[in-house]
Amino acid sequence: MTRVTGLTGATLVTAPAVCHDCVFWQAPRGRGLDKRRWIEKIEDGWGAWGTVYYDADGRLLGSMQYGPAQFFPRAYGLPGGPPTGDAVLVTCAYLMDDSSPWVMQSLFLTAIGDAKEKGASALEAFSYRYPEGESSYERFRVHRTVFPHDFLADFGFRTLRVAGRVELSRLELGGLQPVAEPARERMLRAVKEALAPVPPVPQRP
Repeated sequence: MTRVTGLTGATLVTAPAVCHDCVFWQAPRGRGLDKRRWIEKIEDGWGAWGTVYYDADGRLLGSMQYGPAQFFPRAYGLPGGPPTGDAVLVTCAYLMDDSSPWVMQSLFLTAIGDAKEKGASALEAFSYRYPEGESSYERFRVHRTVFPHDFLADFGFRTLRVAGRVELSRLELGGLQPVAEPARERMLRAVKEALAPVPPVPQRP
């Protein structure tokens, strides 16, 4: 059975190695940061600051970082920014395999549930309008800090600001925005199919 756990100082070691010391979002441009002190601060005020996703054998499938926008000062200088003060910001996600986009869907579903449970008003993320026909690798693995606009739209995200192809997208959590039914059905079906147990192969008598 697959398992999702919170991203914390204790579980960071199981996340992708590139995430262990990365402070791109935590540090203002041109400045350094002690990540251990940042982790202590966000965990004292917020708790787990993301999720880590494992398969049934405990192998890493992917991870996501998110938390109150004020903990990620780099976001305030990015195209399409700044994020809104009342929002939880999804800053980045790392998939181990671009052939399994359902992992990204599951990570976003977890972030939405976590943010709503903690009383956040909205979830925000930076998005990008990829040209039609772009590969899954390009959409979900090359740019791990910017998410496909159409992917977020399937969850009900709406555009706040635009800077070229980059946008800041927002999902209201107080009353979730209606999503086109076919898109929602596609998304949920993909997640359910991916998580469904594989039926046993019939044995010949």
